[in-house]
Amino acid sequence: MKAILQRVSRACVTVDNAVAGEVAKGFLILLGVEQGDDETEARVLADKIAGLRLFTDENDKMNLSLADIDGEVLVISNFTLCADCSHGRRPSFIRAARPETAEPLYEFFCERLLQNGVRRVEKGVFGADMQVSLLNDGPVTIDINSKDLKR
Repeated sequence: MKAILQRVSRACVTVDNAVAGEVAKGFLILLGVEQGDDETEARVLADKIAGLRLFTDENDKMNLSLADIDGEVLVISNFTLCADCSHGRRPSFIRAARPETAEPLYEFFCERLLQNGVRRVEKGVFGADMQVSLLNDGPVTIDINSKDLKR
């Protein structure tokens, strides 16, 4: 499972010109579920993200977590994170999990963030054509793969 995590001052996702989710200070997470991922991958990734200290303290050091700042999270499903661009010019998305597998893991990931004390988790619409806007704070952008994390 792959995540692109962006520290934001605000983020919003719209579907068919209607707001589907929006948050203030916190994280925007683009989440890609790969074939072979399971609840263990989702749990490890959510636990790591919930505890990451990426917000600045009074000394302007990245030393505070989401819980410390009462932060919010917007999670957007994004199968294109699973792209294989190693051959040719057209990416292959064969590594992406099928929707019937990916959607429950996406939902589990979001629930696990809440279980880890994240105050508010907003979501996009799984499988929809979404427009995402954000104000990246920093900018701070982190690429995380659950396969690289200790179990």
